[in-house]
Amino acid sequence: MATQSIRESLDDLACGVAQSVTGQPWRWRRRGGDELDVDLTDQLLLARGIAADDLVRHRAPTLRDFLPDPSRFADMDRAAARLADAVDDGETIAIFGDYDVDGATSAALLTLLLRRLGVEPMVYIPDRLMEGYGPSGRALVELKERGASLAVTVDCGAQAFDALAEAKAAGLDVIVCDHHQCAATLPAAHSVINPNRLDESEDGAAHGHLAAVGMAFILGVALLRELRRRGRFVDGRPEPKILDLIDLVALGTVADVAKLKTLNRAFVTQGLKVMAGRQNIGLAALAEAARLVKPPSSRDLGFALGPRINAGGRVGKSDLGVRLLTATDPEEARTIAAELDRLNEERRAIEMIVTEQATAAADAQADAPLIIVSGRGWHPGVVGIVASRLKEKYGRPAIVIAEDEEGTGKGSGRSINGVDLGAAVLAAKDHGLLVAGGGHAMAAGVTVAPGGVAALSDFLNERLAATIAEARGQRALTLDALVAPGGVAASLCDALDQAGPYGAGWPAPRVAAGPARLLRPGVVGNGHVRAVAIGDDGKSFKLIAFRAADTPLGQAILSAPADSRWYLAGTIRRDEWNGGNAAEMHLEDAAIAS
Repeated sequence: MATQSIRESLDDLACGVAQSVTGQPWRWRRRGGDELDVDLTDQLLLARGIAADDLVRHRAPTLRDFLPDPSRFADMDRAAARLADAVDDGETIAIFGDYDVDGATSAALLTLLLRRLGVEPMVYIPDRLMEGYGPSGRALVELKERGASLAVTVDCGAQAFDALAEAKAAGLDVIVCDHHQCAATLPAAHSVINPNRLDESEDGAAHGHLAAVGMAFILGVALLRELRRRGRFVDGRPEPKILDLIDLVALGTVADVAKLKTLNRAFVTQGLKVMAGRQNIGLAALAEAARLVKPPSSRDLGFALGPRINAGGRVGKSDLGVRLLTATDPEEARTIAAELDRLNEERRAIEMIVTEQATAAADAQADAPLIIVSGRGWHPGVVGIVASRLKEKYGRPAIVIAEDEEGTGKGSGRSINGVDLGAAVLAAKDHGLLVAGGGHAMAAGVTVAPGGVAALSDFLNERLAATIAEARGQRALTLDALVAPGGVAASLCDALDQAGPYGAGWPAPRVAAGPARLLRPGVVGNGHVRAVAIGDDGKSFKLIAFRAADTPLGQAILSAPADSRWYLAGTIRRDEWNGGNAAEMHLEDAAIAS
């Protein structure tokens, strides 16, 4: 494998590129040093911030090495004791979840665990369009009237002050298991488990990057420990194996774009192993519907399985995801999976229309720090996806708001590294600019009163302008290695995979290849640009730039002179489309080779 280590380059600029065709410099993710006399896997780990003396446990992350003592988290022991009381006394327990993948997997995990303890909980997933995000007082009181004495909210509840006050008045105990940002004052719940509580311990706050399903898993661990302490698992009573449910944790973590560092890497690494065994009937059916024949990868969770579960909450029935993940009948699971697959196709069509309209509106805000667009009649189920598209296209935070017939807007935002959008949304709420709002650093949701979008835009742009400018000013394409064109091969894919799984906060290795000439450039599919790159030694590889036909990158590739030589940068993937073992580059940037 023809590679050049980061240490071997003395230049601050990778490949000497000060300005690429996308207008940014190239830099090595990590500059050289003597400690880099290690293999490629350790180089990649070091480049992602792992200390040299901590490499061993990060090469193959396990729960044994990363799972914290649940008691580190505020209210965890209190919540576990209340849950254990409910299990021991045969109380009716309700699980109140969110309609996205994180909420669905969290609710499914606790449901399956309680079933194994002999308890069949009620599950309530609110309708996205009719009820909106989070618990309402009406819904919680209804659960109480149906017989529940304890409710656990998952992936929601941190800001549900009025709803939880109503539940308390009705005599319903509520445990909040969430990860969204909290206010200084907590809602009136029996217990609030959230690593992002402002009064959380240092050890607990260190896990603020966990998805809600990760926190639900830790709550499950605490519950089993409490029941074990009480002597429940004696006289032949088996203790449920909660590790069997870690496939759900992996799916929710990746789909919620939680940072894949420390414990989350362990969750996903071990969860993928469990998922490969297809123990969960619903996940097996969903993999079949998504036409996944190989053991799933982290990328499959984010781009194949996650979107299909999300489709239920976005454009279908909000509880389809939980029903699938807790199904016990294979035929029922296949029916639900097929419906989610159909809804996902419907979601794609809706998303395409809204993206076109939102992009046209965003073009007029090209100079604004933050893009915020709204439209009457846009489907609120796709605004988060469209916000992600705008963020990618313009390189700045974006909020997309769908307005109903009365003008009330429900929107979703996505941020860029270094800009805490969730905190800004909470500040806007405190200033009376939102009916409701919350989230975390990289994503947030808003509800805006009629006529309130302009004031919200002014507030957020003023508040975030300096932070966004600083974050965008530090923009550079970071590279992990330089390879000759012949080095873009399956063996390189294998070597790079050793430091995975990759995702948010643990970026996939980006590799530069060249110098190379470009042959047979053209447009395929939905605006994708393809070409073949051939090096001076005659060795070549294929490349593709997705949705790039109308971008500076795509235009540069399509119009490249036949005799020009290029450095090409992107991620290296197996070309699985043709079923072979070749590799190709998913192109992200390019620069003329001097």
